[in-house]
Amino acid sequence: MTARRVAILGASGYTGAELVRLLATHPGFKIVALTGERKAGQPMAAVFPFLRHLDLPELTRIEELDFAGIDMAFCALPHATSQAVIAELPRDLRVVDLSADFRLREPDAYARWYGKAHAAPDLQEEAVYGLTEFYRDEIRAARLVAGTGCNAATGLYALLPLVAEGVIDLDEIILDLKCGVSGAGRALKENLLHAELSEGTQPYAVGSTHRHLGEFDQELSLAAGRRVEIQFTPNLVPMNRGILASAWLRGEARAIHEVLSARYRDEPFLKVLPFGTVPSTHDVRGSNYVHIGVVGDRRPGRAMVAAVLDNLTKGSSGQALQNANLLMGFDETAGLMAPPVFP
Repeated sequence: MTARRVAILGASGYTGAELVRLLATHPGFKIVALTGERKAGQPMAAVFPFLRHLDLPELTRIEELDFAGIDMAFCALPHATSQAVIAELPRDLRVVDLSADFRLREPDAYARWYGKAHAAPDLQEEAVYGLTEFYRDEIRAARLVAGTGCNAATGLYALLPLVAEGVIDLDEIILDLKCGVSGAGRALKENLLHAELSEGTQPYAVGSTHRHLGEFDQELSLAAGRRVEIQFTPNLVPMNRGILASAWLRGEARAIHEVLSARYRDEPFLKVLPFGTVPSTHDVRGSNYVHIGVVGDRRPGRAMVAAVLDNLTKGSSGQALQNANLLMGFDETAGLMAPPVFP
């Protein structure tokens, strides 16, 4: 297998470091460039000591990179910066973007949810939404893949097959989501200090303000063939990694379980648990797996569907690598079959 040469733009953040961790044992990719604007000039070992055993290039600035001979780039930059950066990259470079900058197909939707005009609408037209199990063919042929939001991916895995098959009431979807702290990124924030966060939990972006609602609106409405709007509340919990999405639905629980089991039966990373079994974030930590459980409510005709994934792996960097495998013609599971970390 000829190694493809890879650059990671924004390697000094959590998702960048996770990409390095996953790519380190990948048989087909070789990391040849790493950027980190605030950490430029430093070795990765100084920024992330857990990677000190790897032979990695020094962090540099994007404008200092020579992209000649580089086959693809992972763009792990902060939201609202990828559009301008990717617009300046060589056109023959395949790109997987992990930010929110290309997730929403309509520039007007981006402006609504992110409060500013889209800076690269021509690129948005060619971007493919990176929910791998639902857009494989489009991803294989793409130049630019837009990584999903980690919260959105968790909820969509639980809901999309049910919406598409019409086995739930589309006007009664309540999604409660609990997310680990790393989902907020590595930048210093007062509310994420240990003393501010530990020993408690709280909802955030309640009502209609959470930006991942744009992804839910887009993907669920497309699957249903009509407008679908869900009730969604995310909660920040004091754990480093993991997302638990609990969907409360009107529909027959056994039928819901059958639809999900059939849809994901042949998927390497999607595991539907036996009926009545609930998943735990512990069981997917550090992996590219998603576990989904279905439980019937005490009231007939109602059910709860719970999905868990690791927000840094399947919710972001692992999904990005899964998409990169498709882009470059590798086996989709390459570099991603390591079991979860426990305890």
